Amino acid sequence: MAGLSCSLGAWFPRRRGLGLLLGGLSGRRGARSGCERREERVYLKDATGRYISPFHDVPLYAVNDQVLFNMVVEVPRWTNAKMETWEDPHHKDKTTNCCGDNDPIDVCDIGSKLCSCGEVIQVKPLAALALIDEGEMDWKIIAINKEDPDSDKFNNIDDIRKYRPGYLEATLNWFRLYKIPDGKPENQFGFNGEFKDQAFAIDVIKSTHESWQSLIYNKTERGEINCKNVSITDSPFHCSQEEAEAIVRSAPACGEVKSIPEEVNKWHFLGK
Repeated sequence: MAGLSCSLGAWFPRRRGLGLLLGGLSGRRGARSGCERREERVYLKDATGRYISPFHDVPLYAVNDQVLFNMVVEVPRWTNAKMETWEDPHHKDKTTNCCGDNDPIDVCDIGSKLCSCGEVIQVKPLAALALIDEGEMDWKIIAINKEDPDSDKFNNIDDIRKYRPGYLEATLNWFRLYKIPDGKPENQFGFNGEFKDQAFAIDVIKSTHESWQSLIYNKTERGEINCKNVSITDSPFHCSQEEAEAIVRSAPACGEVKSIPEEVNKWHFLGK
C-alpha cells in the first residue's frame, strides 16, 4: 500500500490511505449524491517533479517512522466530492469474517487543519472502526495530522474521548446513517460498533499493506485496478517516467467549467 486516505476523508498509500483508488496515476471523482457524474483528474508529482501514482508510489511510513503514516487526502473537510477508487475483496478479515471492499483503507483526520484534495500529510493512527458496508469490510482509521496544534495531546483512543468528547459517537452515528438518503439501509459494524485501540488500528494498516504487496506483485486478482507505478522496480507493473508522462498527456483536454448542481447542497433530516 503505498500510504493511507480521507479528511473527513483521506487514504493511506503504499509503503497506502479515507479511501481513494486513484487508478494508477489519475482519479475520477463525482459528488456522492445521485446528481450528474462529474469528472476531474488529480495528478501527483514527487519532490523532484516526477509524476507518481498516489496509490502505489507514496510510502506508507513517514520517514521510516513506524507510528506516523502518509495519508493522501481524498475528501477535504466540509466537501462531499469523492474519488472513485485496497482492502482485498478476496481476503476475509479474520476479526469480522468479511471480505474487503476493493478500496484503499479509509482514514478520518480529527485535526482542525483544512487540507486539499491530493495533499499528502503525515498522520498518527489512534483508533479503528469496523464498518461493514453492504456486506464488505470497510475499515475506518481514526487519526490526527501531525501538523495539528493539538497533535502531541493525542496518543491513543482515550485521548480522543478526553479532548474530543462526543467525536467517536458522532462519527459512528454518521457512518451508520449516511447512505439512508440514497434509499439504502443503515450500515452495520463489527464489534457491535466498538472503536478499537491504536495497536489494533496499526495492525489493520499493516494487514492491508500486506494485501497491497500481493496486489502490486501480481500475486492476487486485481480486477480493474491499475497497478502502474514508477518506484517499485521489481513489480511487473513498473513503468518508466516517460510512460507516466504519456498517460498524463493522453488525458482529455479540460472542458467547460460547469456549476455544481444544487442537489449536492441538499440537507437531509432523519427521524430517530
